[in-house]
Amino acid sequence: MSFTAPINLPFREAPDSTESAEAAGRPFPWVGLIALAAAVFLSVTSEMLPTGLLPDMSRALGVTEGQVGLLVSWFAFTVVLTSTTLAHLTRRLPRHGLIVLVLVVLAISNVLTAIAPGYAFMVGGRIIGGMAHGLFWSVVGAYAAHLVPREQIGRAVAITVSGGTLAFVLGVPLATAAGHLLGWRLSFLALAALMLVGAVVVWRFLPPVSHSGARVTDAAASAPGTAAGAAVVPQRRDPTMRAVILVSTITGLTMVGHYTFYTYIAPFLIDEMGVDSAAVAPLLFAYGIAGAVGLVLSGTVFGPRPQLGLVIGIAVSALSVTVLALFAATLPVAITAFVLWGLAFGMLPPLLQTRLLHTASLRIRDTASAIYTTAFNAGIGGGALLGAALLGSAGMKAVPLAYVGILGLAFVLVLVSDVIVRRRAA
Repeated sequence: MSFTAPINLPFREAPDSTESAEAAGRPFPWVGLIALAAAVFLSVTSEMLPTGLLPDMSRALGVTEGQVGLLVSWFAFTVVLTSTTLAHLTRRLPRHGLIVLVLVVLAISNVLTAIAPGYAFMVGGRIIGGMAHGLFWSVVGAYAAHLVPREQIGRAVAITVSGGTLAFVLGVPLATAAGHLLGWRLSFLALAALMLVGAVVVWRFLPPVSHSGARVTDAAASAPGTAAGAAVVPQRRDPTMRAVILVSTITGLTMVGHYTFYTYIAPFLIDEMGVDSAAVAPLLFAYGIAGAVGLVLSGTVFGPRPQLGLVIGIAVSALSVTVLALFAATLPVAITAFVLWGLAFGMLPPLLQTRLLHTASLRIRDTASAIYTTAFNAGIGGGALLGAALLGSAGMKAVPLAYVGILGLAFVLVLVSDVIVRRRAA
């Protein structure tokens, strides 16, 4: 890319020559990254599947649909409360084996959900899954970065995160259809079986790495006194930690804003835009496809320049939702704005994670990913709660406007963070 202004890498670290030399001499790890993307696909599908099977599970368990919906909240807030602690406790374990173990635990969680005799038992199964999911996300982003040189991190993260996009576009709808056809318990059992297959795929095709970023060779793995994947003990005060916290704060704000509105997008489409309930699924599918296009843009056009991508993505998201709120009754305009919002927002999660990995020093990438995961999931849960409060007090019209206001604050923080770094670099 010809554009190499400082805006590309807002938080700079001294490059690790060992990592750069080792990674630069290898071909791009397509197979390993696709294996990671498959694991992400299964993990996100597991997280969101109850949303598609609310009526079936509600009738079977004798609880309200709202209580079944809270299974997603239990999952998300478990991630918030446990991911950083679990990342710290497992910091010395080999990353490769840890991902395999996490997929096995997620499979067990889905089996427990499938055989649950009652609601409380199912909540317990979901909590186990949330713990595994949080640990998974604290490892997977940093893992992708370990496999490639610094200038390819955006591309690697985009490929890995694409599994999450495909989970929303294909995984959850297909698993939901299977649940309606075969029964929701069999749907969870089938997902558990796929988790075990995914664990085998990761074990077989994902290259092991050490925390230092260099891949573990057979010789190193077998050397006396060497633990494959042993953690590099971070300094007590890492100089990049403040920047990591700032990026995570921007992430949390962005997710709060998004899920304040997106959690309740179905009633907005029906009540404010006036579309038929049967048209909700196709519109959400179009939104997901647009998000996939945004994901591709994040990894190709904006991967080397995440700061610029974040500025554009946040600004276009805010503008699209403003148009959507103001012209909801004008269907062609509203649908265009809705799809454009999907494209713009699809850029943001991979770009935020890319910026995080550019920000964090090599020695704290796993810790930084855990903090990011906590902020991301806190934003999901907090946004859903804020949206519910606004819906009950101010009505649906206030919900998208709140989203725009929160995105405005995130936008200011993105700009301020870049100004601060430019002054330090001067």
